[in-house]
Amino acid sequence: MKVLITGGAGYIGSVLTPTLLAHGYEVTVLDNFMFHQNSLADCCQYDGFQIVRGDCRDENTIKLLLKDADVIIPLAALVGAPLCKNDAIGTQTINSNAVKMLCRLASKEQRILMPVTNSGYGIGEPGKFCTEETPLRPISLYGITKVEAEQAVLERENSITFRLATVFGMSPRMRVDLLVNDFVYRAVHDRAVLVFEGHFKRNYIHIRDVTKVFLHGIANFETMKGKPYNVGLEDANLSKLELCAEIKKHLPNFVYLEAPIGEDPDKRDYIVSNARILNTGFEPDWSLSRGIQELIKGYTILRNTIYSNV
Repeated sequence: MKVLITGGAGYIGSVLTPTLLAHGYEVTVLDNFMFHQNSLADCCQYDGFQIVRGDCRDENTIKLLLKDADVIIPLAALVGAPLCKNDAIGTQTINSNAVKMLCRLASKEQRILMPVTNSGYGIGEPGKFCTEETPLRPISLYGITKVEAEQAVLERENSITFRLATVFGMSPRMRVDLLVNDFVYRAVHDRAVLVFEGHFKRNYIHIRDVTKVFLHGIANFETMKGKPYNVGLEDANLSKLELCAEIKKHLPNFVYLEAPIGEDPDKRDYIVSNARILNTGFEPDWSLSRGIQELIKGYTILRNTIYSNV
């Protein structure tokens, strides 16, 4: 089976791509390498790996790559509220328009499995779990464009979308800015964090379980197609302060304080039910605790000392 991944050298793609190759899939990655990453260097050993440097908005490039694809995984996106705010045009054209173009150019037989975000739920009702039937009320431009893309993907029927919880864990194209990754980094290197709106809740999922859910979706496509699926840890609907308490179990010297004033630019606040994906037989392997342990080891390696003498 041949898989086309746009944005396959990013945070999720650089874990997903080698996993698919190791499972015997042929994988073509389209990426513009905007972060100058070498995250797929080890994939070059596979005969079934092809790499194309290009733009997911280029219709001629997409037409050419679609000719051989059985499965399409659109990962290319500007991710997160701050980055999207900095490039509103890029966010609209990459996150939404490019996916709509993919849907238009792909044949009905080609399968699309796309990650979106459960930040589309925006601000939930207190004590009420968001299911896939909950109305989508995205707040950020990132959330809005992802909801638009999901609608286009699901309208073509031969598709699955995964509404990912906040992803955490180590990746060859590391993102330290994601909430769990960020807080653990601060706990390791600064031993302290100042929390804004610490009561805001969200759900979490490890990056290797994101990879696992794509494998699960490909293997069970016929029974799962045509629907969105929340993908997160059932026991990890946690507030920011509860997350800090979990980190402190591993790093007792970690100090966290809630700011009495100030706001978090990411306003999402909700709890999520992942029952639909669990009912298909999917089970996550990585607990939050195991992921925190992994990150602590990772941050022993990674240090941002570019403007420091030590």
